[in-house]
Amino acid sequence: MEETIVMFPAAGIGHIIAMVELAKLIQTHRFSITVLLTTGFFDHPSIDDYIRRISAVHPSISFLRLPATTPATFETAVSVAAKGFSFLKRNAPNVATTLTEISKTATVKAFVIDLFCASTMESASSMGIPVYFFFTSGAAILSLYSYFPKLHQEWSVSFKNMVGVELRVPGNAPLKAVKLPEPILDRDDPAYWGMLDFCTLLPKARGILVNSFEELEPAAVNAVAEGACFPDATRVPRVHYIGPLIGEPQQSGRDSKECLRWLEEQPSRSVVYLCFGSRGSFSVAQLREIAKGLERSGHRFLWVVKKPVEEEGANQIHEAANSGDQLDLASVLPNGFLERTKDRGMVVEAWAPQVEVLSRESVGGFVSHCGWNSVLEAVVAGVPMVAWPLYAEQHANREVMVGEMKVAVGVNEREEDGFVSAEEVEKRVREVMETKEIRDRSLELKQMAMAAVAEFGSSTTALSNLVHSWTSFS
Repeated sequence: MEETIVMFPAAGIGHIIAMVELAKLIQTHRFSITVLLTTGFFDHPSIDDYIRRISAVHPSISFLRLPATTPATFETAVSVAAKGFSFLKRNAPNVATTLTEISKTATVKAFVIDLFCASTMESASSMGIPVYFFFTSGAAILSLYSYFPKLHQEWSVSFKNMVGVELRVPGNAPLKAVKLPEPILDRDDPAYWGMLDFCTLLPKARGILVNSFEELEPAAVNAVAEGACFPDATRVPRVHYIGPLIGEPQQSGRDSKECLRWLEEQPSRSVVYLCFGSRGSFSVAQLREIAKGLERSGHRFLWVVKKPVEEEGANQIHEAANSGDQLDLASVLPNGFLERTKDRGMVVEAWAPQVEVLSRESVGGFVSHCGWNSVLEAVVAGVPMVAWPLYAEQHANREVMVGEMKVAVGVNEREEDGFVSAEEVEKRVREVMETKEIRDRSLELKQMAMAAVAEFGSSTTALSNLVHSWTSFS
């Protein structure tokens, strides 16, 4: 019988792309791969376009749509995460049926799932299929989530209410309780209990694949290896660091070509790039502070601006803006800003081809929201960062970037709402663009990243050993 690997990412294009990047790596070891896709939550036309593109180039990776499933209805308002977790749990019977069908014609060597798909673990294990988690964040976040069940036992109140309290988590710098990832902040949110279930199941997997490399986060890697972050230090799953895995460069239309052409014309390491991820939007007031800071810094810049939020707080979380959402830049930026900075700056709406931008010789710094994909992309490109976390696990990532990796400087935010002043923007842009030590450290980490994925590097070896264990398992 054919040998195959089955993968199950959480809903949404970001989760699917991450899992497919892993699939591309694994397929080089002569396995066929089936990626299971949900239908009914976070569906988007871009997913179908992406699947067609991948299927054409990588015929050994196939996609299988699960039957349409309706998200659960809740009596009270709940977070998007809670709805997503519930939706994935409702797909567990479909996954079990599909695994049974696939097993009739192929030997499933491994079932690789997203952390949020842990509800499918039991059915796969009952069929004798080894289950692995693919963890798309770094080792520090793996340590935090593995330790979460213990934090849950230690405290009886929601972390969102623990103002002024710092938590000690193995492999991490002290973390402010109120800055933990949203799904674990509020005990009244069903997402909290979903995360508790997922994190409790982490040690029960056959192994965990992590999108990082051992040399990048040694403190967290050691904490995980020693079992310090797991409830039972004698029951620690095998952890395989197989990163950095980053998406393929994407170009999308005339605007992306224009900004790349502009970058080609700028001097070496002269441009600071600002982008805050697909879900980071600012108020108009915050956008104007960023503009003032950039103008005062005197540095060249490429700035991706998303449609602002209505409220006058500092930032909010939004799904990626629709390409049809028109934004009048002149109306949200200071009067005359675009005209005054046209010779040294470029502002683009909504999106830029980030992997390609960071690889350009002219880019010398990156103001980032600290999403893990962005962090890895900057590390691979050797670009130092200004760390400006907005949501999810980004606050914890910031501590690692600034404290341990030493490839970033952090912004100081107003405590009550996260607002950042123009003076602070100017100061941090200057610091990241003008400090030789952080630039040298970034280039050093770039070499370490390249070494990790070289023929005999730590990540290449980790993946080879894992695949070998699959081929010897029967």
